[in-house]
Amino acid sequence: MGKKEKEIKTNAMRMLDKEKIPYKVYTYACEEFLDGIQVADLLGLPHEQVYKTLVTVGKSKACYVFVIPIEAELDLKKAARACGEKAVEMLPLKELTPVTGYVRGGCTALGMKKQFPVFLEERAGELAEIFVSGGLRGVQIQVAPGDLLKASRGTMASVCTM
Repeated sequence: MGKKEKEIKTNAMRMLDKEKIPYKVYTYACEEFLDGIQVADLLGLPHEQVYKTLVTVGKSKACYVFVIPIEAELDLKKAARACGEKAVEMLPLKELTPVTGYVRGGCTALGMKKQFPVFLEERAGELAEIFVSGGLRGVQIQVAPGDLLKASRGTMASVCTM
């Protein structure tokens, strides 16, 4: 459980602790942005279990969070359909920190400045556990997909091209 990890406690971990959701923390040295594939390789994790967090903005100007496999691409049409928008596009990078409170490479669906709708790629439901950013560069959290959905108040959706 994450309680042993005293030196690092992110908002994401606090949310999981509050919900009494078990998770494991993995840390690695990271000075700058690494993509999910680099992180998986660095930690020796299977690519299919490592997920990245993407933030989009809809035509309505509302933000939506998508958690998808690191080797997948977000299908913007499927994503828009999932959140009931005519269209969505990636949130401009310069807006990521002001909107979410997180930096690129440390963004997670848990503990953002505001609660945005969260969509987890439905394939995650086939896995016992997935790895997502812990809210800081250099921190990954291992958690059951259902627990991530519970803590993020998210829903499963088919939103990837692969």
